[in-house]
Amino acid sequence: MEKLGKLPKLYLAIIFITLYAPIFYLIFYSFNSGGGMSNFEDFTWEHYAAVFEDKRLIIIVLNTIIIALLSALLSTAIGVIGALAIFFMRNKKMRNAVLSLNNILMVSPDVIIGASFLILFTMIGVKLGFASVLISHIAFSIPIVVIMVLPKLSEMNISLIDAALDLGASRKDVMTRVILPFIKPGIFAGFFLALTYSLDDFAVTFFVTGNGFSTLSVEIYSMARTGISLTIKALSGLIFIITVALVLGYYAISRKSKTPLAGVKK
Repeated sequence: MEKLGKLPKLYLAIIFITLYAPIFYLIFYSFNSGGGMSNFEDFTWEHYAAVFEDKRLIIIVLNTIIIALLSALLSTAIGVIGALAIFFMRNKKMRNAVLSLNNILMVSPDVIIGASFLILFTMIGVKLGFASVLISHIAFSIPIVVIMVLPKLSEMNISLIDAALDLGASRKDVMTRVILPFIKPGIFAGFFLALTYSLDDFAVTFFVTGNGFSTLSVEIYSMARTGISLTIKALSGLIFIITVALVLGYYAISRKSKTPLAGVKK
């Protein structure tokens, strides 16, 4: 039994090593003064300095961050409204149909979504660039937010809403003081997932981006044909560290938000 108890831990250790070893390998050689991914010569910060000296690269990074933040904020707002609409639907068949349509978007291949948006933007005359990328990212992020918020709504006791209405609360008060505080962990989860998906997305962005506008994933793909410099690897290391910080921040916020909810349940 003890041996069987160690197997899951060993399996997890192998999985984490497989996933994270290439990342740490990349970060390690981003400090290599030799300029390659082998024969580490000496420690240097020059590749990280080059990241901040490359104005075009900084603009592309800013494009990526702005798109990610805007799409995450807007998709979170729309997704919360959508989740509330689905949850309070009285017709169960209609609710299941809408939820199924939402889930289909979650599992649809990115290539199909990207190609569909490209055809749509071409037909209606939307110029490919910032607007087309932003609209696409909002569209594929909304289902993610809906999926994150709906479970929290399902956990909520409906009697809380009835009690608030009986005590004279308006519908606005019920929404802002009862429902939204309860589902706040789901909202934060949806926001951070939407932010992550937007930052990482390549397939959809590749179809809908245009000349003069690019995101980091598309830029790295174009560089891969001729060879990616250690400057890009240094930038990848920075992004990985920032991503870890965001995840840790999300968990810290989640733990704090759970404390008052636990008190309400008691």
